[in-house]
Amino acid sequence: MLDTPISRRSAMLATGATLAWAASPARALLLQADSAATPAFIDGLIAQMTVEEKAGQLTLMAAAWAASAATALNPPQGNNFDDQLAAARSGRLTGVFNGNGAEMARRMQTEALKSRLKIPLIFAADIIHGHRTVFPMPIAEAASFEPELARRTARAAAVEASAAGIDWTFAPMVDIARDQRWGRGVEGSGEDVLLGNLFAAARVRGFQGDDLTANDAMLACAKHFAAYGAAMGGLDYNTVDVSERTLREIYFPPFEAAIQAGVRSFMASFNELSGVPATANRWLLDTVLHDEWKFDGMVVSDYTADFELIDHGFAIDAREATKLAFNAGVDMSMQSGFYIDHLPGLVAAGEVTAERLDEAVRRVLKAKAVAGLFDDPFRRIDPAREKARSRTPQALKLAREAGAKSIVLLKNEGDVLPLRKSGQRIALIGPFAQGKHDLIGPWNVYGTDEQAVDLATGMRSALRDDALLSVTDGCAVEAAIPGGIDAAVAAASAADVIVLAIGEPQGYSGEAQSRVDLIVPEAQQALAEAVAATGKPMVVLLKNGRALELSGAVLNAQAIAVTWFLGSESGPATADMLFGDVAPSARLPISFPLDDGQQPYFYAHKPTGRPAPDDKPVEYKARYRTAPNQARFAFGHGLTYGRIAYGAPDNGGGRMAWDGTITLSADVTNSGTRAAEEVVQLYTRDLAASITRPVRELKAFRKIRLAPGKTQRVTFTLRRADLEFIGLDMARTVEPGAFEFWIAPSAQDGAAGTFELVR
Repeated sequence: MLDTPISRRSAMLATGATLAWAASPARALLLQADSAATPAFIDGLIAQMTVEEKAGQLTLMAAAWAASAATALNPPQGNNFDDQLAAARSGRLTGVFNGNGAEMARRMQTEALKSRLKIPLIFAADIIHGHRTVFPMPIAEAASFEPELARRTARAAAVEASAAGIDWTFAPMVDIARDQRWGRGVEGSGEDVLLGNLFAAARVRGFQGDDLTANDAMLACAKHFAAYGAAMGGLDYNTVDVSERTLREIYFPPFEAAIQAGVRSFMASFNELSGVPATANRWLLDTVLHDEWKFDGMVVSDYTADFELIDHGFAIDAREATKLAFNAGVDMSMQSGFYIDHLPGLVAAGEVTAERLDEAVRRVLKAKAVAGLFDDPFRRIDPAREKARSRTPQALKLAREAGAKSIVLLKNEGDVLPLRKSGQRIALIGPFAQGKHDLIGPWNVYGTDEQAVDLATGMRSALRDDALLSVTDGCAVEAAIPGGIDAAVAAASAADVIVLAIGEPQGYSGEAQSRVDLIVPEAQQALAEAVAATGKPMVVLLKNGRALELSGAVLNAQAIAVTWFLGSESGPATADMLFGDVAPSARLPISFPLDDGQQPYFYAHKPTGRPAPDDKPVEYKARYRTAPNQARFAFGHGLTYGRIAYGAPDNGGGRMAWDGTITLSADVTNSGTRAAEEVVQLYTRDLAASITRPVRELKAFRKIRLAPGKTQRVTFTLRRADLEFIGLDMARTVEPGAFEFWIAPSAQDGAAGTFELVR
């Protein structure tokens, strides 16, 4: 998927700009420095800049020349393209985001190289789950339990997007999300810290590649710092009030993992954190991020988040909001225009120091240098390369693979799945059965449903005789349609098996899409009840960006699969699973509740002083009147087409030395007639500690392949560091004592073993 630089690029596209760059002060300073002396090169350039030019390097705006999807997501707010070209020429703009491809970038970069210091622009975009080739939503990919898959799709996205002139992506989102009402959980990796860490690191490595100066690499951005996923009531942008221990134990680790993977930028979150908005939180952005974690990259605000300090009631006006955000550690302002408007005056008044201003500019210029822009401002700008790398066969093949690996089979009674490719009449029913809608999912700026493949098309292509497939909508996403249920019942009655495609539209997930009720829309539930009454076996395919409360005919269907939003190859990927070309191997990265009133629900909860038994209601215990403190389908749950059984866990002698290890193991058997992929999971519980511990914590997992009738012994080796937690002094610690462990198919299954950590 990679290619080499096109040697005639600059001559063909920007001869004059390239010559201007070759003679520029920035280029001259660069030629004086090797890679080890990059700070000297940057400081030399900063010394030549005016305060206004420095403020310009800290000002990022939505591209005025953008596609309709980008304009809908991030309106440019009155700027036109000529205005932005003028800002680039005058050094009042560091770059734009969500622009319209290589030609737009070429024109803007050409103007930037006419500025006094000829500092190149940086082009950013929301490349969340693909560019024009769209991959499954991040929450779906997390279900694969294959971080390497996420690295590969991020790599493919970077190859494609960088060819369109994009240097920097606002991804990955690494927020831990434990309340399924929150719509942005679809952009992350779910509720578990270990899974979040692994996928954060994998996506950073994928986007950035092995060489950030390469024309197929992009700077990654870890977001949103911090605890955005802990918004009260699952309401987007809402208040967050959590302890420092919770931050350090749950919400910080994926950001630390991103730093360890080499991420070059952070984005501050919208929310306030215990009374102080993250965008103006010096402890968060300076003390923790730079002083404690030694992060040397830049911090960008979220879209107009510095402006929002006024609505938070934290700043009285734009000038104060600018001062608070900038002095707290936000290096670059996105979209508000506050920095270009107010930083020069704040510096003149002594309310922002020259040292802090230079620090922020240094971080931004270093990011541009790391991305190779000072060496060649046009390195990612080439319309011919943009076309050549767009929606390649290799990328589409990967999208199909990733889609199939993201589907979670929740239930398969009577082995109704896989379906047969011949000799079986199939009624495909539901608002997501066919049509170019709700395929790619939310937060994709450049891909389209029109270029994606729907379910009906995917299934027809898989069948030997597509006349055996009937397709009926039955209802709309949120409303009945005249004669819809009657037509669906007739189709179901004439079929051998029903495939019911229902769930959420993509507009229910993403930013500002919090839900109160985590249910299938009423019109679709009514459709499910009607077709189920025919008595035919039914397979429910859920389209969703979060965990749902399932009930009635949907819950009682013989088979249920979570198909999320799978992207460009949605239909073929789903068909691969349905017909058994690919065995389902994904597992839930989030807990599906018994009732949506349980939210926030997550498996790694504390036991409380009055833990309730799982099997029956007991008075004066920690449970709801009508539901136990359990999930309907637990984190880690998922089936395959084999029949998997776990043997008793082996505790490896039961003693773990303080500076040693312990090996825990169990036999896993496939007694079915089909090959299977199983995600074997290791959980532990610290039975008594100076800080109360969760009922279970995921410590490791392995994905194994098992042929029919085969058994494999799966082993995990634990070290003392794997058992650490955040202690009373906010440092990582662990104490000698007894531990339970489970080698199990989910967070709610498996037989427990025990071992002891001894000093």
